[in-house]
Amino acid sequence: MMTSPSTSTTTPSRHAFERRLEEVKISKTDLNALVMDYLISEGYPSAAQKFASEANIQPTSAVDSIQERVAIREAIYRGDIQSAIERINELNPMLLEKDETLHFALLRLQLVELIRSCGTTSPDDPTPAINFATTELAPRAPTNPQFLEDLERTMTLLIFERKDLPPQIATLLEPKLRKDVAQRVNEALLKEQGERTKAKLFNLVHLRAWSEQKAREAKKDLPEHMGFGLDLMQNGHGKNNHDGMQSNGEAEAMVA
Repeated sequence: MMTSPSTSTTTPSRHAFERRLEEVKISKTDLNALVMDYLISEGYPSAAQKFASEANIQPTSAVDSIQERVAIREAIYRGDIQSAIERINELNPMLLEKDETLHFALLRLQLVELIRSCGTTSPDDPTPAINFATTELAPRAPTNPQFLEDLERTMTLLIFERKDLPPQIATLLEPKLRKDVAQRVNEALLKEQGERTKAKLFNLVHLRAWSEQKAREAKKDLPEHMGFGLDLMQNGHGKNNHDGMQSNGEAEAMVA
């Protein structure tokens, strides 16, 4: 009579590194400060205020000061570049004059938006886009080879039908360009205000990745796969804060 092999129910042993990691006690105060720093640096005032209330921490004065940065970001996200430039000049009149590269990036994005509108407001009439390129970008293009290249690529949008655009040109019409320019503007404004241009969380993630790379190069005994351990969304504060960001629309802005 044959007997079926028994099924092992032994729980796989955890790696020593994982056991040591579980023993590390992280200060909730430090975690709260890290989350708050991210929300303020990246420009999410409603989420920052909600998190401060739920985590029972005192909101910093910076929460109120980011409203203008948020308005500028939202203007760029919806393609209203002229409004964004005007708000930037109101907040810091010298920024775009000092940072010619950022100014050109905004003007180029404004040209992209004008080209995008061709066939919508004025059917098949590229005149507004051509006039804008001639008066605002063409005089600046010769001062920097990258400016000239960017202008030429952008004007190529007027040559092809949308469905026939080469992939490297079609990317100019994707939301990512708006997001990239908005991020550059946010960092420039933070720098002018004497603040960090990146949230501490980004530095910690980069440090974490670098540390693992160096440890593996040195043949240290590590688990085969290691997550980043960013479990903030799994605990009470993180989950509530995430829900709050969804309700006020800020989470959508973060990934637009």
